[in-house]
Amino acid sequence: MNVFYNLKGIGDTLLIAIRDCEHPTFERKGDVARIFDEKTKETSGFNLFHASQYVQVEANGQVELNEELVEKMNAAIMKNGFDEQLEADFTPKFVVGFVKEKEKHPNADKLSICKVDVGTEELQIVCGAPNVDAGQKVVVAKVGAVMPSGMVIKDAELRGVPSSGMICSAKELDLPNAPQEKGILVLEADAYEIGQAFHS
Repeated sequence: MNVFYNLKGIGDTLLIAIRDCEHPTFERKGDVARIFDEKTKETSGFNLFHASQYVQVEANGQVELNEELVEKMNAAIMKNGFDEQLEADFTPKFVVGFVKEKEKHPNADKLSICKVDVGTEELQIVCGAPNVDAGQKVVVAKVGAVMPSGMVIKDAELRGVPSSGMICSAKELDLPNAPQEKGILVLEADAYEIGQAFHS
C-alpha cells in the first residue's frame, strides 16, 4: 500500500493505492471513494477527500506510513460507510541485497537474471546494468517501493522471465553526485549488512 498527498497539485485529497486494477470503477460515500475492479470486485484503493479533517499530513508526494496514520485512515473509511480496513506493511522497501548468482537472460543479450539475498528472502531480479555481478552488495527496491521519480516497483516479467524488485543505480536513487553513465550502485561490502534498510 502506498499513500500520496499533494495539497497544491491535487487539493486536500489523500490517495491510497493498494494494487493495480484492470477494470477500474468506483463508489463514493461521503468523503471516501472506493476504487475497485468492476469484474473481480477487488479494492484497488481509496480517495479520502477533505483529508485534513481526518489526518494531519505534511507530505508533498509519497506519505510515510505509521500505525497512527493507518488507524486514522481506517477510522475515516469506516466513518464514511465502508467496512473495509487497510493493512500496512512497515518493513523497509529499500534494502541492502547481496547478489548470490548472475546468469545471462536466455532471450535478451543485455539482461542478466540475478538471485539476490535481501535478508528475509531471496529475490529473482532481472537487471540490465552492465556492471552487475555475483558477490556484490547492492541497493534493492522491493515490490511496493516508490522511486524518487514516482515510479512504483511491481512484480514484472521481462522477456518471459519473472522479476521481483529492482537493483538500483545511484541516479535512480537520486543520490547527490550520481554518475551519469549506466550502471548500478555497488556498495562497499564491509560498510553494509545484508537486509538493512538503505536511506538515500
